Amino acid sequence: MPRDIDVLVLGGAGVDTVVHVPRLPLPFADSHMIRPGITTRAGQSGDFVALGLAALGLRTHHMDLIGDDHEGDLVRALHRDHGIPLTALPHPAGTKRAVNLVAPDGRRQSLYDATRADGPDRLPEAAVRRLAAASRHAHVVITHPWAHALPLLREAGATLSTDLHDWDGADPYHEAYALAADLVFLSAAALADPERTMRGIAARGRARTVVATAGADGALLLADGELSHVAAAEPPGPVVDTNGAGDAFAAGFLFGLLNGEDPRRCARYGAVAGAHACTVPSTRTGAVTRTDLLARAAGTDPAQGLRPPAG
Repeated sequence: MPRDIDVLVLGGAGVDTVVHVPRLPLPFADSHMIRPGITTRAGQSGDFVALGLAALGLRTHHMDLIGDDHEGDLVRALHRDHGIPLTALPHPAGTKRAVNLVAPDGRRQSLYDATRADGPDRLPEAAVRRLAAASRHAHVVITHPWAHALPLLREAGATLSTDLHDWDGADPYHEAYALAADLVFLSAAALADPERTMRGIAARGRARTVVATAGADGALLLADGELSHVAAAEPPGPVVDTNGAGDAFAAGFLFGLLNGEDPRRCARYGAVAGAHACTVPSTRTGAVTRTDLLARAAGTDPAQGLRPPAG
């Protein structure tokens, strides 16, 4: 079967309600008057990765469990509007939802509705196998029940990546993803010793590359046993929201990976994409384009244009 999908994104489809707050942590009070207000829109981790990949010209397909509800309609519309194929499997508990509290400096705190994580423990294997067999790479979001799909993806021969987000290095829920993936992303925010955690993932699992992002401090890159620091990219505008920056980083990195770039170059692409995401208000979507990514990664004016990499 021809692999006519560059990246199959599995999981992480949902809807966020974005609430702008005066600061974080939010001071206790009976009420707060907030501006610019409250907005509900489609877009969680898997959605943002898929949007970022598609904006960079990669053939992208998204698959997840989605409810027959208003929130599910928002997710379907998001993919339709951006031309991203979506395989929406029925979810009896409804579409995943979250509330994001966003401060004026762009920091955010997310509240996830855990009841939406309930549902079937197994996925339709035939559908997963079919899409995996047509994909060069699969990016798996750590939402239930996608851990069950990891062996199917491995059998199909696609390379795998995952994002552990703010893993503390100990919670066993994340381990199935961490040890099955060839490429692992995670945040350094909750790690006492990021290097130790990264080397542990590489030693115990399949990953040859592990990336720990650290916001404005850049990222740590462990590639084939060598640890290096990747500087943060300069945002192209004011930082207004950090939501989705890690997902954008993953999309930029995967763009480089699937174009045959070395890990440091991939990480540079990730840093540029993540910095761009921080300038996009959480009430809308706006992933960096291929032209802008290549130009900013090279340190040139995007208007000048660059010849894209092969692939």
